[in-house]
Amino acid sequence: MKVLVKTLLTAASIAVLSCSVQAQEVKTLEQLLEQVKTNRVSEARQNTAREKEFQAARADKQALLNRAQRELKAEQDRGDRLAKQYADNEVTLSEKSIELDLATGTLGEMFGVVRQASSEAFGRISTSIVSAEFPGRDVFLARMSEDSKGLPNIRELEDLWFALQTEMTESGRVSKFKANVISLDGGSAEQEIVRVGTFNLIGEQGYLIYDDANDQVVPLGRQPDSHMVSSAQDLRDANSGFIPVFIDPSRGSILGLLKQKATMMERYHAGGVVGYIITVMLAIGLLIGLYKVITLTLISGKMRAQLNNIDSPSDANPLGRILKVYQANKTADTENLELKLDEAILRELPSIDSGINIIKIFAAIAPLLGLLGTVLGMIATFQQITLFGTGDPRIMAGSISMALVTTAQGIIAALPLILTHSIVASRSKSIVHILDEQTAGIIATHAESEKA
Repeated sequence: MKVLVKTLLTAASIAVLSCSVQAQEVKTLEQLLEQVKTNRVSEARQNTAREKEFQAARADKQALLNRAQRELKAEQDRGDRLAKQYADNEVTLSEKSIELDLATGTLGEMFGVVRQASSEAFGRISTSIVSAEFPGRDVFLARMSEDSKGLPNIRELEDLWFALQTEMTESGRVSKFKANVISLDGGSAEQEIVRVGTFNLIGEQGYLIYDDANDQVVPLGRQPDSHMVSSAQDLRDANSGFIPVFIDPSRGSILGLLKQKATMMERYHAGGVVGYIITVMLAIGLLIGLYKVITLTLISGKMRAQLNNIDSPSDANPLGRILKVYQANKTADTENLELKLDEAILRELPSIDSGINIIKIFAAIAPLLGLLGTVLGMIATFQQITLFGTGDPRIMAGSISMALVTTAQGIIAALPLILTHSIVASRSKSIVHILDEQTAGIIATHAESEKA
């Protein structure tokens, strides 16, 4: 090490010397010799100082190395102590675990039973509508069923018992309480709610459901039929007595299905354009039938009044106009008189029978239009099957609804139209029968008078 240091110092001195000689201007050899001697002495002093510094630094490094070695030895000793302590703790834990098992005995089975019962109770109570009236009951059960790592104490067993007993008791009661109800538009308002056991909640809008995920009471997206809602409101307004009411024993599943049930208007609109045409035909046919029933009833009344006053015929009714024709042709022979009266009856028939055939035509066309809607719906169904397959039946539901609804609409329209046509036709025939009867009597009387 010393030889290396001296070699480095010599090389450095030569380099410095050469630099100094080059930097200074030397005129004679004597000046050069003196200058070299001077520089040599100066470099020797500098080298000595540097060597002392290197020696001091070496001593410091050795001290640091010694300290690091001592620290390493201390940490190794500490690691050995911790390893021995860890091994001793493992033995102690095993011994204590055996002691705990011996001390608990059969009580260890109670932990599993309590945890299982708590888990079952948590699943039932957290989704029960009773929690809408008594919120927060599921927090303790969740801790007992999931987070508990030790044996339950007496207080926890009593709380579990109270939770189960409360659910059992409230399942057989009808109670009223106030709670915030979240409306469909996002707002909330406090309402008086009637709870029917563990089956249904009834509020101002009708049936309500309990959202256990958010601990909220919300109304149904669509209420069931009006008579069901009416019975529920009767129960909500009652203070005592027995009130019949519709309940959902499935705890909301049936109400959820009723939300998807189509209303009468939705079923009607499922018929599409064909259904609208059938409706228009039904409306026109019923209006014509109503008009004819009114007019024929008025004509029949006027004719009955005319029968009571044969000698004074009036132009306001068909019988009176026929009697006027008879009076105008009293002097004619029987054959001509019969022709005149037949002509008069023929003039009256168009006004009496007008519109009746239209009702009959509509009654015949309505089922055919329903059949047309069925065919169009089935065509659309097969087109959707071709495009999308049969994986999702809901894709075909609209076309199948059109196929079935239009048939029903056609039959429903045909039935009242046929009935209306029968009523109108019978009234028309009764009027024509009176005219024929009176005409036959007039001709017979005139023939007898001619023979006399």
